[in-house]
Amino acid sequence: MMADKQGSARPLPATTLTTAPFWAAAKEKKLLLQYDSQAGEYQFTPRPVSIHTGRADLEWRQASGKGKLFAHTVCYVPAKGFEDLAPYVLAAVDLDEGVRVVALLVDVAPDEVEPGMKLRVCWDELSDDINYFAFERDG
Repeated sequence: MMADKQGSARPLPATTLTTAPFWAAAKEKKLLLQYDSQAGEYQFTPRPVSIHTGRADLEWRQASGKGKLFAHTVCYVPAKGFEDLAPYVLAAVDLDEGVRVVALLVDVAPDEVEPGMKLRVCWDELSDDINYFAFERDG
């Protein structure tokens, strides 16, 4: 997990009607993805309709939280709220469910990052109500 560091507060995501189930599950440290049963496909980020079929009757399913590193970048000039983390790694992760997400890669030094490395979701507690997903080595 993230080390406790002092600095400006990280921005908190806004919860909308569409994203409320995602953030409620994240509070419980569960990663949910929307699933289109007609297409047999997952999607991320949460949307009111399927990117595959345009249908609005999407299901929420718990993801495994496991995947592989697709790409990464090392941020030396931090975004607001991330000042004390620099340098930090932003990772594009291909989840086992077939979607790509972007998040912090934690507890891995920038020079230890390897393409294709196995990752698993972990949680960064931003407030009493918001846990934000990040990734760490799996195994």
